[in-house]
Amino acid sequence: MSARLSPSTLVLLTLPPLLWAGNSMVGRWIHEQVPPMTLNLLRWALAFLILLPLAHRVLRPGSVLWPLWRRMAVLGLLSIGAYNALQYLALQTSTPINVTLVASSMPVWMLIMGRLFHAEPVRGRQIAGAMLSIAGVVLVLSRGEWEVLTQFRLVPGDGYVLLATMAWAVYSWMLARPVEPAELRGDWSAFLIGQILFGLGWSALFAGAEWAFTPAHIAWSWPVAAAIAFIAVGPAVVSYRCWGAGIQRVGPQLAGFFANLTPLFAALMSTYFLNEAPRLYHLLAFVLIVGGIVVSSKR
Repeated sequence: MSARLSPSTLVLLTLPPLLWAGNSMVGRWIHEQVPPMTLNLLRWALAFLILLPLAHRVLRPGSVLWPLWRRMAVLGLLSIGAYNALQYLALQTSTPINVTLVASSMPVWMLIMGRLFHAEPVRGRQIAGAMLSIAGVVLVLSRGEWEVLTQFRLVPGDGYVLLATMAWAVYSWMLARPVEPAELRGDWSAFLIGQILFGLGWSALFAGAEWAFTPAHIAWSWPVAAAIAFIAVGPAVVSYRCWGAGIQRVGPQLAGFFANLTPLFAALMSTYFLNEAPRLYHLLAFVLIVGGIVVSSKR
């Protein structure tokens, strides 16, 4: 394995999938209480307030942030505005097995985007690693039974997940090709709040359209408020910080394989909350997914 995959890097790239799995479960749980675009807006508005005491200086006039407004607007659209909103939108109609199966194409899209737009070569070990990783995801979702996969049917929500996955691949490659000055890139809270600031503009636009053209409503309760607080702190602030730092260390091609830990963590969470004992296929899937990471990271 490459020396770049140090223990700290493994933590940085493993924590986001764990939090994203929790995000999917919470998003599905409250999808009838909060409409998807509004949920995304509330999530990132709260994340903005959390980061404001740490990074308010970068929002002042004359900051290094403002000359980069075009790039930050694109980063905000791909991540805050599009990726998360499309996920919540998909959870309105699509089944968990569909969503995670489509999202498991993340490593493939990372390789494709790198080859098309950044002239990054695609090596045989990376293709082999992608196949191993996807096989692990399929094993988790089928629960070790081939008959489960025969029930797989595409629905409109799956298209949203595919668009979200492609947007995240482009976003990750943009992080791997930084143009920001060290003053901004070196301060993770300033860099993230800059993305959130522009992303909130897109999110507000989408949420406004949702309230204008659909019968949107919010059924407030303390559990709903707690759910929004969780997805703002963990899957938003913490996971974005860790993912960005991991991308800078190993690049998006290798980091993309870690995203396939998300359905495994989701399955394990479901097992825990439903009081079901772990099964053999969970272990086999973990071996396959990690095997894909190891194969793809070899020199």
